[in-house]
Amino acid sequence: MSKELRKLLIMNAISSIITIYIAIFVNLYIWEYNHSIAEVSLYNISMFICWGISFVAAAKLLSRFSIRLPLAVSALCGAAAFTYLVYVQFEIRYLWIILLGIPVGAMFGFSAASQSLSLALKGKGREFAPYFAATVIITQVLSMAVPLASAKVIEGFGYAGSFGLMLVFVTLMLVFSIYMPRITLAESQIQKRDTPQDSIRKYSFRMAFSMPGSKWILFSLLATGIFMQFQNLFTLLFTFSVTQDKLQIALLNMLYTCCSLLGLWLYKKVKLIEMRWLWMGTILIAIGFLIVLIRQPWALITSNIMTSFGMFYFLTVWSAQQFRFIQHSGPAQQTSFLIWRECILIFTRCLLLGLTLPLKDMGGMGFALIIGITVICLLSIPAFQQRAIRESTFADKKRVEQPVMRPRSP
Repeated sequence: MSKELRKLLIMNAISSIITIYIAIFVNLYIWEYNHSIAEVSLYNISMFICWGISFVAAAKLLSRFSIRLPLAVSALCGAAAFTYLVYVQFEIRYLWIILLGIPVGAMFGFSAASQSLSLALKGKGREFAPYFAATVIITQVLSMAVPLASAKVIEGFGYAGSFGLMLVFVTLMLVFSIYMPRITLAESQIQKRDTPQDSIRKYSFRMAFSMPGSKWILFSLLATGIFMQFQNLFTLLFTFSVTQDKLQIALLNMLYTCCSLLGLWLYKKVKLIEMRWLWMGTILIAIGFLIVLIRQPWALITSNIMTSFGMFYFLTVWSAQQFRFIQHSGPAQQTSFLIWRECILIFTRCLLLGLTLPLKDMGGMGFALIIGITVICLLSIPAFQQRAIRESTFADKKRVEQPVMRPRSP
């Protein structure tokens, strides 16, 4: 793995500490007030909309500046979010929730754009799988440590103390952004193979999905946004429904992380092709979603255990395939694809969150219908990925086998 990717891994680790904390304890902080699915969903909708806007803005910045600037902006947005949590309260609860989502979403959007675009521009085909495997390992270790440490801080100093601790990590993120590699889109466009037509069509939808197999990748993204948001939201709410004790929540997250690490061990030991791992992960997640219809605490915990196994296999393979799909494209087309990829995922995430707004609890026909839609979307993803890879591989072989036309000698 190159030095540039190793630095990206370090930044990923720092930002993951903040992300894991927000994913668990900011959502819990909102949930504890009214035990309202609608309030948690509204916060997530606000966050994802700002995430998408910030992702596009970061891509625009990278056409002129290096990744150092959007990463620094991300850190400043994180500081604004935690300062807001400490000092600001409104009588209008929904307004307070919406405003909270703005700096949180901006932090995630600027950070995600910087890291995704850097990986696409500097990563090589053989580096993607090791990079994502290393990312998963780091995330899993942090997923054990961060909730436990945060629970202890909240127990001793309250939520305000934990928000202050996160400000320290945001500051560390800001400082480390100075030492990140100077990766820019402008430099890559000179070094690689963007054409004048690429500059004219820059970041258009047609440019993003003009590669062989793009149609199936588009379908895969639409389905993935639905399923991933269901998993992200309800994994938390299943845990909160079992217990609201901070230490017990942290210990349950450690259990889920241990399951993911066991999944990693099996992934290393058992030699299977990528698509089999993807199908295995998909089936485990689908079974985990369906188990919750039993509506018992043990079923909710079992569901999270199964989805922890499944998500490791799914994300490791799916993420590597997505980046491998665009590795032969020029920087403008890679950037266009990643921008539209993020926007599509966010759109479908918000669509799923919109369906959850009327829910009063995790039961009834409405909840069962959402699970049904999610499982159908989930099971379609490996099929879409397989079709996309097949068409892309066929086009690559055809391009390689195509004879080179030489001018006739006079």
